Parts: sequence; C-alpha cells; structure tokens
Amino acid sequence: MCGITGWVAYDTDLVQRRDVLATMTDTLAARGPDAGEVWVRPRAGLGHRRLAVLDLPGGKQPMTALGDEVAMVYSGEVYNFTELRAELSGRGHRFRTASDTEVVLAGFLEWGAAVAGRLNGMFAFAVWDERVGELTMVRDRLGVKPLYYQETRDGVLFGSEPKAILANPLAEREIGLDCLHELVGQTKAPGWALWEGMREVEPGTVLTVSPSGVREHTYWRLAAAEHEDDRETTIATVRELLSDAVRRQLVADVPQGVLLSGGLDSSAITGLAAETLPGLRTFSVDFAGQEGEFRPDELRATADSAFVREVADHVGSAHRTVLVDTRELSTPELRRTVVRAWDLPLGLGDINSSLHLLFRAIRAESTVVLSGESADEVFGGYPWFHHEAARTANTFPWLAFAHAVNTDRAAVLRKDLRDRLDIESYVADQYATAVARVDHLDGEDELERRMRVICQLHLTRLVRALLDRKDRMSMAAGLEVRVPFCDHRLVEYVYNTPWSLKTFDGREKSLLRAAARHVLPDSVADRVKSPYPTVQDTAYAAALQAQAADVLAEDSPAFALVDRDWVRSAVALEAAEITGPLRQGLERVLDLHHWAREYRPVFTF
Repeated sequence: MCGITGWVAYDTDLVQRRDVLATMTDTLAARGPDAGEVWVRPRAGLGHRRLAVLDLPGGKQPMTALGDEVAMVYSGEVYNFTELRAELSGRGHRFRTASDTEVVLAGFLEWGAAVAGRLNGMFAFAVWDERVGELTMVRDRLGVKPLYYQETRDGVLFGSEPKAILANPLAEREIGLDCLHELVGQTKAPGWALWEGMREVEPGTVLTVSPSGVREHTYWRLAAAEHEDDRETTIATVRELLSDAVRRQLVADVPQGVLLSGGLDSSAITGLAAETLPGLRTFSVDFAGQEGEFRPDELRATADSAFVREVADHVGSAHRTVLVDTRELSTPELRRTVVRAWDLPLGLGDINSSLHLLFRAIRAESTVVLSGESADEVFGGYPWFHHEAARTANTFPWLAFAHAVNTDRAAVLRKDLRDRLDIESYVADQYATAVARVDHLDGEDELERRMRVICQLHLTRLVRALLDRKDRMSMAAGLEVRVPFCDHRLVEYVYNTPWSLKTFDGREKSLLRAAARHVLPDSVADRVKSPYPTVQDTAYAAALQAQAADVLAEDSPAFALVDRDWVRSAVALEAAEITGPLRQGLERVLDLHHWAREYRPVFTF
C-alpha cells in the first residue's frame, strides 16, 4: 500500500521541476512512511511513497523496465500475482524481485492496459511509456484505492489524494457553485473531486494521456446475468468465494490482523481468517465508560463489546479493544488530522475520528488488517433495503431512510447559498443518471427489477464513499486495510443472485449468514445489524459547542458558506439538546472551519 503521484507535461522540461514533484510526493508521506522516491524525465515525472508489505527489500518504486523506457508507480495489492507471475514467466519475462509490483509492470508490458482485467485486487497505478509518450492510469474495479487527476495546458497532474495535486502551483484552489453540489448532496457522483478542474478516476477505468488529450476506457462494470444455481449451491459458492478471498488477502510479509466489531460481517471475516492464520490478532474500538451505560437508539439496539468478546473467544484470537477517551476524541488537533486525511469537510465527526484513533493504535502492532467493509452493499444488509417506503422512494434509498445521522446537510449553510444550490434538484438528477445505467434481464418481476437497481446504487455509489473513508482514515496512520467482500468475483456472483435468494429466510444478508455460520457463534450469526458505534457522552456535544463558539469569535473563513445565526443558536442550547441534526450540523461547521483554514479555497460564486 502506498501513495503515488506524477506530472506529465509535453511542453515543459520536468527535469528542471524535480523539486515540485518531490513536494507533491511528500504530501503522501503518511500513506508510505517507509520510503519515498521520485523519477523524472523531460516529459514525465513520477513520485512514490511506500508502505512496505510484500518483498520488503525488493519492491522499491518508481519501478522501471526496458532500460528506463517504461516506469510505473503503483498503490495497492494484487492477490493473484503468484499465478500471473507464473504465466508471465512462461511468456519469457524474468523477475528480479518477489513483489506484486513487478508482476503488474511485466503484465503491462505483455498486455498493455488490458492487464487490468487480469488483476484480482485493490490497486491504482500509473505507467509512463517513453516509447510512445503516453501515460496510462488504472483504477481497481470497486474503487478501493483512490486516484485523482487534473488536466493542465500541456499534460496532466495526478495523485492518490487531491493534496498531492494541490501541491503543484498549476493547480488553482478554486471552488464554484457546481463544486458544492456534491459536497452537500453526497450522492458520490462519478468523478467528482470538489476542486475546479480536478477529477477522480472512476473505478474500473483506464485513462490514457497523450499529446492529443485524455482518453477514457471502462474495463469493468456491473452487468446483469442469469443466476441458475439453487439455494444450496449458491450458499456453497458464496462460502467458497469468500473463503478464497480471505485466504488470498492474508498474504503479507508483515504483521496482520482483523477488524472485529462483533457484527456479522467482521465476525465472518474473523472466523474465516482464523482458519488460515494461527495466532490471529483482532482489534475493536469502544468509548471509555460507554459499555455499562450504553443507550439503544434507532440504529443500534445493542452494544458491540459482548459480541466482540464472544467471537474472540470462539476463534481464539489475541484481541485488543482500543478505548477512546471523549477528551481525545474531541480535540481540534484530531479533527484537523481527519480533515487533512480526507481533503474534505464531510462533517462525519466522531465516527471518522474514532476510526482514525483505532487505526493509529493498531499500526503500533500490525501493518495490515482485514475489514468487513462492503458486506452490507453486497448482500443487502442496510435497514433501508427492507423498508418499503425507502426502497420505493424516487431517490437514493439511504437518503430516503429517515434517521438521526441522515439530516439536512444544507441546514448550516447561508440561506442565499442554500437557495442557489437547489440540492433537491441536484440529487434528483444524480439519481436519474444512476438508475439509467442499470442493466436488467428479460422477465424480471417488479420487485427483482427494483432490488437490482437498489443493489447497483449501493455498489456504484454508497460503497465508494465508505471505501474512501476506510482508505483515508487508515492510510493517514500508515495502515493497510484489505476488504475481502470487495473481491470482484464475489460481488459479481452475489449481485446477480435474485433478491428472493438474498433474503431466503426472511432476514437481511441471508446468504452471508448461511455461508459463514460454521465459523460463528450463534448469537453473532443471528445478530441484527448494528452500525459503527458513536460516542454517547454529552461531554462530546459540549466540546462541539465550545469549539463552535470559538469559530464565531475568530470570524472563520467558513462563514463564506455557513449561517452565523444557525451556529449562534446551536451554541446557546444545553449540551443535552445537541443530538441528531444539531450535532451533525456542528460537526459540519467545525469541519468546514478547519478545512477552509487549511486549504485556503477561493470561492468563485
């Protein structure tokens, strides 16, 4: 796992701009704390920060071939690199290292950009081919690893995170009205990257940069296909695919572990991993003092801690619970760290901050962990999959499902800005665009057609936001998180399983429960979904209010967007009243404040 960046300029001698490329590379140091290198030629420069996971001495980058005619920077892991290495060796390629990086580079030399379709893994990479003067950028199918780019007058800038691009003086920090639509609407619009002129390389996509411009090619997308397996065969196939994904993703030359929340998803990964890796280490997060005083809410009926202990005992893992203190969780310094990590003021608050603290603690013991992320999107686990009003609404189901976290994101903005943004129309347009991309099979009944749409919306929209969160919070701590549920073979198979099979026992995630029950305690196999935990201590709400009062006092640049009266009103309340929409609103205000100070955006509306 690493950070990559680069600069292609057809009319500029980049050898004279090596210092700029080095600065771009340095912004990604947290993603790759083990080493950093740059490679520069007149028309192209590549930068790399390395987190060593496989072949610790041999996987250095940028990696070159054909006498430096071809150079590559690569981030991620390819889990079938052993098989590909054998195939490429049979085709005459010779390898100097044991790394997956060299296999990907050799694959590119053999098959060009078509190598992407042969890779099983999470990856983002860029290859400069001096022979033809082209840059090729490739991103994995589900979008586990991030990659951004911005066209310039004579080429392109790119990086694992926007901060790498923004470090180049060619990247202007402008934000227009259109840039804010997605920040507020949060539909995960394809390609959106907040800043004017910047784009995200879409998952399953290859970009080719040449003197004539940028060409885009989609090498993978979710497509409808007939599912002919019966229930028992389907369960067995899911078990086989998931077990294989876990086995492949446990290959590393560094200490590993599993994130264990006590829910079905992470517990399934834990149980399968324990079958492969003796002495498995597991990690969870909790809030100091909260276990004994947990209060059920509309999303969380039970605390995680008892289930975590039961799974750890069941599989015999060496478990550690990272306890997060309210004071540490609410510091402005931690918030700035989180905002810098994501380059965005998303206002997710303690669910991001506590996740980063968890990852920071894990990094002291492990370099790689497996996560149960994406199971809800793959198997249909969220409550709105099963809530009639939400799944029949003419919008994204997770936006239609009313709960305390799903609030009006525009509420904290100045009224004139809210009116001009018209978020309702923006979300409606994005929804229509997303639905239009869904393929259907002939003969599907109304329910199956509707659920195919909902499943694809989750796998092409919502899951990307959650994968971004997991990547940014982990890589800011120098930790690699792997996601077996994003194995594209599993995703394709389950996506095309009829909804009636996905819910054959009348419950959510029926297929996963059946496929993983053999490695789980019954209490966890039958547990109702519980989302990532959130702090319930009113001292946290009081800290939000105090910091918002400071923002008012210092006349923050965030007030170019934020309604001062809304903040004054929230600050004046009792801390116990700061729940639901009010708390989420304060989180957004504080994120906007730190982001505006850190990134110095130029608003052009």
